[in-house]
Amino acid sequence: MLELIDVRCGYGRTEVIHGVSIEVPENGVAAVMGHNGAGKTTLLRAAVGLIGTNSGKVLFNGENITRLRPSARVRRGLAYVPQGQQSFGQLTTEENLQVVADGRKRGKERIDEALDLFPALKELLGRRAGLLSGGQRQQLAIARALITEPKMLILDEPTEGIQPSVVAEIERTIVALTERGGLSVLLVEQHIGFALQAAQRYYVFESGRCTSSGAGGAGSEATVRAAMAI
Repeated sequence: MLELIDVRCGYGRTEVIHGVSIEVPENGVAAVMGHNGAGKTTLLRAAVGLIGTNSGKVLFNGENITRLRPSARVRRGLAYVPQGQQSFGQLTTEENLQVVADGRKRGKERIDEALDLFPALKELLGRRAGLLSGGQRQQLAIARALITEPKMLILDEPTEGIQPSVVAEIERTIVALTERGGLSVLLVEQHIGFALQAAQRYYVFESGRCTSSGAGGAGSEATVRAAMAI
């Protein structure tokens, strides 16, 4: 569904990603892991077009989107949830969802579907997003992205700083979405158990290079931990 082929990118004259290639399976999950500073977020920003590539290609559903603007990539079905549980803090939970749904076909229906995936948000519709817990804001951020009806959901550290019960709920939701078809997920995650449980494919990054890759699942945990030296 999404391929990055020999991608080199960075900021200004500083190259952060050095010739990396990854693939996200159709209706599946690919997990990218590595320590802070390994280049994981930079790779995601290149995938969604927030930074340009110095060389290499980004293919989405077989189309070369390397030079497309982020807005054009969104129209083709990419959705990006950045690190940090981002939301409009002064708006309520419901308003955060509505601002994405406005002007979209089936907008109200898409909100209802997102709330069915994260039922805890139903009790928080009137609460300002800035007053939600980290886990609640993360669920809201993912729900907002899903309202756009993406074919590819890109998640940057979705479990960072949130309680284990919400981590488990997000994992169940990701697995359920991919199993029902029509959605692929590129996941950057430091929680190894969560990432491998959800993913069919994993990649370990170090200093902007992929140092290990293979099939997902709990059986790969020892290999991943060895690659990350933890």
